[in-house]
Amino acid sequence: MNQISPMAFVHPEAQLGDNNIIGPFCYIDKNVIIGDNNVFQNSVTLNYGCRLGSNNEVFPGASLSTKPQDLKFKGEDTICEIGDNNSIRENVTISRGTASKGKTKVGNNNLLMENMHIAHDCVVGNGCIIGNSTKFAGEVIIDDFAIISATVLAHQFCRVGSYVMIQGGSRFSQDIPPFIIAGKEPIRYAGVNLIGLRRRGFSADIIRNIHDAYRIIYQGTNTRTDALKEIKEVIPMSPEIQYIVDFIEKSERGIIK
Repeated sequence: MNQISPMAFVHPEAQLGDNNIIGPFCYIDKNVIIGDNNVFQNSVTLNYGCRLGSNNEVFPGASLSTKPQDLKFKGEDTICEIGDNNSIRENVTISRGTASKGKTKVGNNNLLMENMHIAHDCVVGNGCIIGNSTKFAGEVIIDDFAIISATVLAHQFCRVGSYVMIQGGSRFSQDIPPFIIAGKEPIRYAGVNLIGLRRRGFSADIIRNIHDAYRIIYQGTNTRTDALKEIKEVIPMSPEIQYIVDFIEKSERGIIK
């Protein structure tokens, strides 16, 4: 049974699961679908097109599935899809999609800290930590287990790889490949995320191979194409090394220096 404050508004066409707690001054629009066991503290807004899973906690002032801040948006029927077990802190805003992709997607087990913004058509994976006041422009992709510190600005269409750590206050307009630390001004490669990889259970051999791959990429004199060719020839292939190679080969904006 859901617990709905008498001071909350829930549109009669909204679809609610079971055992949700909806605090005072919350607003739940039509064409919203909610799973089970979610907690909405006071003054949370779930706008048209929101799809929210189960076991999420949403803090005051958050606004999910907002109208895209994109002048190309013409009112098309799009959604914002959010998974399970997320902590969405105060004043977080997440826009729904546009005709470009049709949806904005946030996965499971993420911590989205106060005042951060996810723009239209972004894709955020699982297990990510996104710091206070960080902003993602449209169609940014964040792979699993990335840690992005406070007040980071991500240019539209950029991609951030898994297990990355990005220094607070950074801004970037190129892709950030997986397993690394990125920071300084202007942003650049600052080494492999050794502590993060160890905490996540990566073996010493895999970490060494990742380190060797990035030594070829960032410390050699070869072009990116030649560096990737050398990696394929001299480093034992594994899912992690293949991920690095594929990420860089598919990068449309290029990777940070």
